Amino acid sequence: MTRKEILAAAEKCVCGDREQDYGIPENSFRLIAEFWHTYLSAKCVAAGVHVQLEPEDVAAMMALLKIARASVTPEHIDSWIDGAGYLACGGELATLGEKDCVSTEEVQP
Repeated sequence: MTRKEILAAAEKCVCGDREQDYGIPENSFRLIAEFWHTYLSAKCVAAGVHVQLEPEDVAAMMALLKIARASVTPEHIDSWIDGAGYLACGGELATLGEKDCVSTEEVQP
């Protein structure tokens, strides 16, 4: 699979099918950040230490999950595609801000 095909498949995932199934990623990432905050605060940090996770942190950490999977089974293309999709979502969040991210529903004719 070429890099162009991988990026096209990632675009389809984050701007098409999955968005229609699960809603815009920013909403999911915000909720996941809240869940992870609660978990990390209870299990992983000392009392009184504040854990702050943003939706773009979720995108980065999900990309790291896909990188870990790709390191074990590099021939499994879904890990590469999903990783590209997570990084694209995180980049949009980091550069545009959550309020400015565009749902594909808003740009389709």
